[in-house]
Amino acid sequence: MTAGKSFELKRICVFCGSHEGVDPAFRAAAVELGETMAERGLGLVYGGGKVGLMGVLADAVLTGNGEVIGVIPKSLRDREVAHLGLSDLQVVNSMHERKRLMYGQAEAVVALPGGIGTFDELFESMTWNQLDIHAKPAGLLNVEGYFDPLIAMLERAVEQGFVGSSYREFLRVASTVPELLADLESYQPSAEDQFSRRSDVPTDAFE
Repeated sequence: MTAGKSFELKRICVFCGSHEGVDPAFRAAAVELGETMAERGLGLVYGGGKVGLMGVLADAVLTGNGEVIGVIPKSLRDREVAHLGLSDLQVVNSMHERKRLMYGQAEAVVALPGGIGTFDELFESMTWNQLDIHAKPAGLLNVEGYFDPLIAMLERAVEQGFVGSSYREFLRVASTVPELLADLESYQPSAEDQFSRRSDVPTDAFE
């Protein structure tokens, strides 16, 4: 993000499960998010898979004639069954490169219900924000309270002095798609955030 430039949401990087989970509400939320993003002209950047909530989300955006960019490592191309009908499928060599490209091609991050990979991707994005590597908001679509234990864990870490309360400024939590997108679209990084980006990180990873 360029210093001094107003925040404009064009693409969202979404992390979610390669399975659909047991609650039908998870699939329904992925469909609603994809349909709403397409309606609003918001592009999707995601992990490039055809299965689970990843595939459901991508198909919903594509059905609405939206842009979908998938980023998948060679080692997972077969395991996660790469989606071959995307606007752009980028095949990379490593998980690190995958996440770097995903973060770099979107202005915000959203997590839908998912497993360890989803948690890893969400927390790495939050860590980069905390370390001033980027100033991009992260959102949790808290479907049926799925992320309640995670939120409680973060609050516990704040109470015990391991996490600063400022994380709340860039982690947005909502239980509905309209509420979450409205919150992300209204996000404005502070002037300090815009000017504190670390100089030791390649800028092409995040712009």
